[in-house]
Amino acid sequence: MSDPAFLSLEKLTLAYGDTVAVKDLDLSIRKGELVAFLGPSGCGKTTTMRSIAGLLKPQSGRISLDGADITRVAANRRVGLVFQSYALFPHLTVFENVAFGLRLKGLSGAELESRVGTGLKSVGLTSFADRKPAELSGGQQQRVALARSMVMEPKVLLLDEPLSNLDARLRLEMRTELQRVQRETGVTMIFVTHDQGEALSLADRIVVMLNGAIEQIGTPEEIYNRPASAFVADFVGFENIFAVENGKLRAGNGPIELPGPLPHDAAGLAWRPRMVTLGSGPFQGTVRGASFSGSTREYLLDTPLGALKAEVDAAVPAHAAGTTLAFDLPVEKAAKLERFN
Repeated sequence: MSDPAFLSLEKLTLAYGDTVAVKDLDLSIRKGELVAFLGPSGCGKTTTMRSIAGLLKPQSGRISLDGADITRVAANRRVGLVFQSYALFPHLTVFENVAFGLRLKGLSGAELESRVGTGLKSVGLTSFADRKPAELSGGQQQRVALARSMVMEPKVLLLDEPLSNLDARLRLEMRTELQRVQRETGVTMIFVTHDQGEALSLADRIVVMLNGAIEQIGTPEEIYNRPASAFVADFVGFENIFAVENGKLRAGNGPIELPGPLPHDAAGLAWRPRMVTLGSGPFQGTVRGASFSGSTREYLLDTPLGALKAEVDAAVPAHAAGTTLAFDLPVEKAAKLERFN
């Protein structure tokens, strides 16, 4: 039996004026989950998060948290929220930034000291309590913002593009930090991102969104290996995506038949470049271009199917542009798509 929903969105419709941004969205999140909203700009992920936070009133639908209807509850009585801008007060110390919300709630004295101290310890910033934000790195500022929300003991912590302003090294550091804090505190955490690598590495489940609707919900492994639609496949790196019609691949020059039967219920098939067999097979393509990335070589081929990308080990001798190569698209390696959109 699955765990009951801790946060539930039911038939949620959100709009800006006459423009509907999210329509009839249903989603259930379990207590203690770390969930990513993933998708391109304008897909509705941030709009959905704003409604959960109470910053956007739903046109219709219901939001429930821990058994209570919070659809009309004011934002300041809902959940912790961390924006990617950090929004730290530059004139306050790290301690006072973290303590700010607690003071508004009336905490003071030993209880305030204890809560702030615990929050700073949870993000590894105990020794930075007396510093100002300008004396911190971007990653440290982000950790202060995280601690400030955590000390409020939210039922759900919302993070909007929390790592977007950090360089690659700091992003990796903060991913680890977020996972550790979530694991140690057990707080339910939702974050918005357009970065598939970030979602795959952090989340327990990923909600992929497009045009105000959910395209697919699944674990990182399910999203990465078994995309349900052409959009999701393309978003997670399947660069060779073809519709299936009457048991054949649909191509610009007409239908192409693959060796062996295709899945009868597939709307499309998708292959990553490394899934393409290069150097043998029933088809031929001409090398249009090649790139070297250290451990691999990637080729762009002109084929009867159209442009095709193939990836091989860099130890394999390189092929020059204009070379004709045999190739195959093994059906058993392909991701079967339920929808071709």
